[in-house]
Amino acid sequence: MRSVYRLLKPMLPVTLVLTGLWIAFIIAAPQTFLDKYIYISFMTSIPFIAIAAAGITLVVIAGEMDMSFASNMAMSGFAFAVITRWSGSPALGLAAALAMGACIGLINGLTITGTGAPSIVVTIGFDFFWRGSVMLLSNGLAISLASIRTSPTVQCFTGRIGGLIPAQTVWMLGVSIFFAVILHRTVLGDGIRFIGDNKEAARMMGLPVRRTRIGVFVLAGITAAFSGVLSCMELGNWWPTQGEGYLLLVFASVFLGGTSVYGGRGTLWGSLAGAMVIGMIEAGLVSAGLSGFWTRFVHGLVLVSSVVFYALASERKGKRSRL
Repeated sequence: MRSVYRLLKPMLPVTLVLTGLWIAFIIAAPQTFLDKYIYISFMTSIPFIAIAAAGITLVVIAGEMDMSFASNMAMSGFAFAVITRWSGSPALGLAAALAMGACIGLINGLTITGTGAPSIVVTIGFDFFWRGSVMLLSNGLAISLASIRTSPTVQCFTGRIGGLIPAQTVWMLGVSIFFAVILHRTVLGDGIRFIGDNKEAARMMGLPVRRTRIGVFVLAGITAAFSGVLSCMELGNWWPTQGEGYLLLVFASVFLGGTSVYGGRGTLWGSLAGAMVIGMIEAGLVSAGLSGFWTRFVHGLVLVSSVVFYALASERKGKRSRL
């Protein structure tokens, strides 16, 4: 019972924020938030944020940062679009995109562990590199994928279940559950948390620190690629700026969900609930009568506030444990 409480306790703050925000928006804009179509809209758009956030959650828990996942979405999406147009097979395009995402994550991990350079610096550099590469390869031109909208593969990933529920919602839940099992029920998950908490102690204990650090970047690369492909399938288009704007949204989701910026702690439910909060904010603000210009302001405020809140909570917990 106590172990269940310890598992659920970190999820409580973001769950309360999500519930409180939802109730506030229902009161402020009942005509919107009591209508089913706003939730269908959320189920269409939030999975792109939440799936990318799942991979980034493991990276941050391991004590690292990946600032290149947004350009990974564009590069992997480009691979999907090109291979799909060439072969006529979205399934083959998806396989190529996931392989591209895994390779980008592998390059990130090998560079960081091989050079000892801070992950935030390395991945910022790769963010520019991959974004520039995709612009050069595409000549800055979008690629239409409208012809594959009725493909069985596309319908499987972004169709409407029962004619109503977007399929990407099911995939979002599946990815979140899969990563939660990895984090909380496997030796790899234990190693990720241990390495994020104290890398040197983990190395002295004989844990495969380098291999685990590379592994979380590969997983983050795959989820970024998957999110990029789902976005292409949903919109029937690939564009060179794909993924831009997701950096703030994904990290806000992760940190609002309680993942420690210092590493070692975090939950997939927290990141999923954080993505729901972030996805709900814009629609809620506009429905409540505020200008859309408030959206970025509130997103930034949420990101800073969540990081400060959890940092202070962690500091107080540390003081109590020393006493």
